[in-house]
Amino acid sequence: MLQQRTLKSLTRAVGVGLHSGQRVELTLRPAPIDTGIVFRRVDLAHPVDIPVNALAVCDTRMASTISPGGDPGLAKVNTIEHLMSACAGLGLDNLIVDITAEEVPILDGSSAAFVYLLQSAGIELQKAPKRFIKVLKPVEVREGEGRTLKWARLEPYHGYKLAFEIDFDHPAVDQTGQRVEFDFGSGQYKRDIARARTFGFAKDFEVMRSRGLGLGGSMDNAIVIDDHRVLNSDGLRYDDEFVKHKILDAIGDLYVVGRPLLAAYSAYKSGHAMNNVLLRTLLADPSAYEIVTFDDAAKAPKGMAELAPAW
Repeated sequence: MLQQRTLKSLTRAVGVGLHSGQRVELTLRPAPIDTGIVFRRVDLAHPVDIPVNALAVCDTRMASTISPGGDPGLAKVNTIEHLMSACAGLGLDNLIVDITAEEVPILDGSSAAFVYLLQSAGIELQKAPKRFIKVLKPVEVREGEGRTLKWARLEPYHGYKLAFEIDFDHPAVDQTGQRVEFDFGSGQYKRDIARARTFGFAKDFEVMRSRGLGLGGSMDNAIVIDDHRVLNSDGLRYDDEFVKHKILDAIGDLYVVGRPLLAAYSAYKSGHAMNNVLLRTLLADPSAYEIVTFDDAAKAPKGMAELAPAW
């Protein structure tokens, strides 16, 4: 049987929120079978649990934000996508995330620090079958046309792979890879994807700060680009780091569905909003997917049964 996974022990992290600039503490805890991933706002007078699911997403303007039932008037947790991406990369099913503020810390702007934290706590197999959402027919969402066209698609696939293409029409971005594919069956998430950092344009950071956003951003946790070049003295971690970060985000955005996908995802200029609309479109059509388990782990798609090696 291919089993569910949680942590062996708890682990903690302290950092600042990218947009709020607030100091925040995370405590990542093991969780029982079939819990899923649950964020718990422990800073409130009465702690609030926010189970992660596609309908809990209440804002996607700068990041993926969740609240109970997707109600924007209730307690929120912002910028969950990098931690969710790390959980997907390690195949974690059940996790409690205690958080002392409204925003997950940005750490170094990638998911690598979250992967390290989770692996340091250890991954434990649980005595229950891991449940996958198997896509049965193509589902697609599109927006705009011509230069404004964006789209995202899920198609049937025995495994999980992603392809993403960007087009920023910017000299520093254009000279890097514009399209990347990653297959969980043949690639290594930790090596190939996890270290890709979030990025932004210097002029946009100035506008965001005037609006009270991006207050925790710096070259320690983001790639910063001016009109012509990357400003970070250490350059890029991957030759195609920009598009790899978009894949990292998509992995996190899609894991909000609550279970690992068996599907091929492809996208052109998609983002948090479109990724969530894609999930909602999938879930709205019961004929487009089914829930599956693997009694014989050997019959699961390659890469789904193996535990990622420790650091």
